[in-house]
Amino acid sequence: QVQVVESGGGLVQAGGSLRLSCTISGLTFVNSAMGWFRQAPGKEREGVSCISKFGYTAYNTDSVKGRFTISRDNAKNTLYLQVNSLKPEDTAMYYCAAGAYAYCSGSWSLGSQFNYWGQGTQVTVSS
Repeated sequence: QVQVVESGGGLVQAGGSLRLSCTISGLTFVNSAMGWFRQAPGKEREGVSCISKFGYTAYNTDSVKGRFTISRDNAKNTLYLQVNSLKPEDTAMYYCAAGAYAYCSGSWSLGSQFNYWGQGTQVTVSS
């Protein structure tokens, strides 16, 4: 059984940083592309970033480029999202996702390539 568990969220002031972590078990971690998504209250889920099995990365929106960094530690079966220079509009529940694909498909941000999702970790940014 695949388990996906996020952690690292919290309440921070604008301009602050957090490192989100996602531990995945029950999946051949090293062979899987993984992604981070977020959903703010009243808004649709949004793809944030994706990383392939080889470490190639993709970011969905210009609003996070240069501020967010996705990475993975295959030895620890852990996915990370470093979020810097946080803004109030980054406030959302952040979800980690994994699946059988090795690459980030052209439509990864829609979430359809990912079979397994965590429960999310809340990030709240105060102004």
